[in-house]
Amino acid sequence: MHNPQEPTFDRRRLLQLGLGAAAAGAAPGLLAQTAAWPSKPIRFVVPFAPGGSSEIVARTTAVELAKQLGQSVYVENKPGGAGNVAMQEVARADDQHTLILGHIGTLAVNPYIFDKLPYDPNTDFRPVSLLAKVPSLYLVRPDLPFNSLKDLIAYAKKNPGKLNYGSAGNGSAGHLAMEYLKMASETFMLHVPYRGTGPQLTDLLAGRLDVASVGAPAVLQFIKAGKLRCLATGTTQRIAQLPDVPTVAEQGYPGFEMTQWYGLLAPATLPQPAIDRLAKASAAAIREPSAHEKLAADAAIGVGGTPAEFATYIAQEQKRWKAVVARARIKPD
Repeated sequence: MHNPQEPTFDRRRLLQLGLGAAAAGAAPGLLAQTAAWPSKPIRFVVPFAPGGSSEIVARTTAVELAKQLGQSVYVENKPGGAGNVAMQEVARADDQHTLILGHIGTLAVNPYIFDKLPYDPNTDFRPVSLLAKVPSLYLVRPDLPFNSLKDLIAYAKKNPGKLNYGSAGNGSAGHLAMEYLKMASETFMLHVPYRGTGPQLTDLLAGRLDVASVGAPAVLQFIKAGKLRCLATGTTQRIAQLPDVPTVAEQGYPGFEMTQWYGLLAPATLPQPAIDRLAKASAAAIREPSAHEKLAADAAIGVGGTPAEFATYIAQEQKRWKAVVARARIKPD
């Protein structure tokens, strides 16, 4: 499989058309089997270790999706290779009952930071529905004299390289978020990569780091306690947990968006009737009030939507992060 250089969906669309044609000419028994999908429990793979927003989104979706489909949905964590291990396995799954949690990293970043991928995000999978977004927050230690993003950027412009920022590692969401801000604001801050969010937060809270971008769930408690100062959110609108904190877009950078996002993907071989049912069920599942409550507790925003909308969103994100990765020359650890 080749590493995609441009976010196209032509081959995937052709495959879908082929599957549709095959289904149209299939024997009645096969059509009945497809109509009965799902006929057994669904395996929902999460390409990361247990814990964190990815698992919360997956488990919340699984509970509600099981109700919608009338079949159990179980979550299986399969970490490794920045999500590449699980993506490769699910791309080759042919049991018609294996799905995977898509992510900004595996779909929009990995194609541009790895020289070769064991899967093609645009042709090996079929987008089903965008499930949720987790806000990325832009933070500074509270003893710095910055009360707005404008203050931070003005200082960084006058003092290039004097400020440092931490991340959970090369290619991590926090690394990308800061590089995207640097690109948009034409500033330079020194990157200090860590082995995970935990060690990074330890140094940020201790004052050994100046700036960071971290997903909201991990830092809301420290912001509310005054141990960190949030200058901006990466969302397109302000978040309920921090209603007084403006977005990056509001502070002079229209169109800026930085969120960690999660969506439902199926292997490209899943027939269209099953995709149709799955898409309708997953969009309804994530919009259930109980799902919204669980996600909101983790500062996540439920989305839902159609396969076409999700495919368009993936293409937009690939274009955005291809430029950021190229400018920052980001490579995996």
